[in-house]
Order: sequence, then structure tokens, then C-alpha cells
Amino acid sequence: MLDGRWRAKAQHSLDPIGRGLHAIGVSADGLTVMGLVAAAGTAVLIANGNLLLGLIGLILAGLPDLLDGSVARFSGTESKRGAFFDSVCDRVADALLLGGVAWNLNTNGSNDAILVLAVLALTMLVSYERAKAEALGFDARGGVMERLERLVLLGVGLALDLLVPVMWIMLVLTAITAVHRFVMVWRQATPPPDGTGAADGPRRRLPRRQRVRRSRPHRLSRVPGRR
Repeated sequence: MLDGRWRAKAQHSLDPIGRGLHAIGVSADGLTVMGLVAAAGTAVLIANGNLLLGLIGLILAGLPDLLDGSVARFSGTESKRGAFFDSVCDRVADALLLGGVAWNLNTNGSNDAILVLAVLALTMLVSYERAKAEALGFDARGGVMERLERLVLLGVGLALDLLVPVMWIMLVLTAITAVHRFVMVWRQATPPPDGTGAADGPRRRLPRRQRVRRSRPHRLSRVPGRR
């Protein structure tokens, strides 16, 4: 939800910074790697119970994700390879951050770490639904709990030391998003009631010669014992 509405405006407002980073030789892939390293350090801070420092690390891990697109545009290096690399690093960063939360909650002697693993599983499912839908030519963007919403909600949990309630909220909203995306793609992929199969694209017509051959009945052989 915020990922689609707010991200474009934020990236546009950060274009001067992206231009400056490109001028000093910083690449989009370099920013992506920096964000991944920051996420790893943030996960360690959260795991050790340094939640306020973890909040600062979370902000530092999220900034490169907003700036790498601007740097790629100004440098003329926008590509499918870069988009793939950025998406993979985002998934790894999500796993690291939630892993740090799970470690933190596990040290308290409770089973709350299982809750975090459930959030992580649904997070990966939501990302997979979009990736698979786009590979099939459908649209699965949107939902109430995309990546930006997850980072903001995690930041609230770190600032207020309310990780367990935040994880429950994240679990419910991520599950709703997963169902929402599934229904979106299901409706797009379902053929219309008239049976024309428009959802799968237009049907290819056979050449006239093949249509004629199909319409002719097979003749029986006059040789005994052969058909």
C-alpha cells in the first residue's frame, strides 16, 4: 500500500542525493550491497537486545533501497539484472532482520520465535506470489503489508520495545496480503464465462491444410488384416 503510493514520491525527492552519489562514483549495486550489510549489522544489534541502535540500523538499511533506483537512472545502468539483484538482496535482508528478532525473543525463554518464523514464511510467500504472477504476465502488486509497511512496523516495535505485539499484527496483515494477492491472480487467470480462454491469450488457428486434414474421416485399408 505505502510501497506503491509513497515510494515513488520518496525516490523523486531523493533524486538530488542519487545524482550526487552517482557523481562521486557510487553504483546502484554498491548501494544494494551496503543496504544488505547494514541489515546484517542491524540483525546482530536486535539479537543482542540493542533495540534503539537496531532502529537506527534499520533506517540505515532502508535508505539504500530508496536511493539505488535514482543512482541507476542517473548512471544509465537500469537493467533486469540490477532489478533481480536488488530483489534477491531485499529477501535476504528481510530474513536477516526477522532472524535477529527471532533470536532476541528466543533468549527470553519463550516460544515467540516461532511467531517470527511464521511471519518470515508469509513474507516469502507474498514475495513469491508477486514474482510468479509477473512471470506469468499477471499483476499481483498491492496489499496492506508490503515491504515498506513491514519495515515501518518493525521500526515501531523496536522504538517502543513491543516486538511480540508487532509480530502478531505483522502476521495477520501479511496473511491478508497473501490471500489478497492470490485472489487477484486467480481472477486474472480465470477464463471468462463464454469459454473463449481470453485469460490465456488468443488461441492459435491451425493452417487451412491441417484443418482440412482433421475434417476428413480416415479411410480403411482394403488389404485384409490391415487398417
